[in-house]
Amino acid sequence: MVVARTVAGAGSVLAMLSLSGCGFLWNCTDSTAERGEADVRVEIVDESGRPAGVTAEVTGWRREPHPQVPEDGDEIHFGIRFEGAGQGSEPAVDVCAVDEKREVLGCQTVYSSEVFGPEGPYTGDYYLKADRPERVAEVLLIPNDQSIQDRRTCEDDMKDGGGVHPPDTPELGEQL
Repeated sequence: MVVARTVAGAGSVLAMLSLSGCGFLWNCTDSTAERGEADVRVEIVDESGRPAGVTAEVTGWRREPHPQVPEDGDEIHFGIRFEGAGQGSEPAVDVCAVDEKREVLGCQTVYSSEVFGPEGPYTGDYYLKADRPERVAEVLLIPNDQSIQDRRTCEDDMKDGGGVHPPDTPELGEQL
């Protein structure tokens, strides 16, 4: 008789927790956005694949030593411009140096909010370390917005984490 009351009482507690939104399973799910097509000029897309209203463009590049560490050898010095940034959108993109087969030789993330050069805000230049810089044939941008990279995952926070996350930065040798 005591066991029956305990089981009935436990069922009532579980029902109240579920109805109040305090269930044991948060039903949290993580997924990764599909990587967009890399190009010299891209329209940046959010994690759902919708245009963010900002375009990014590689304005040029050359192979040369970084002036602060010339002993490290050649790096890829590239220019970048963001159009439409600052109007409620401050995206970031992965910039990748690739060879003739579009295999990645090096990548880095560039945040539009940090780009400021002699031509004004959202236009500037950076140095990118590349594996075998002499093989670089192009510098490409990946259109997926990387500025939301720090979003919590289900593993980090079962209640508030989850959702679609940007694709990982390409690894050396990956083909774009």
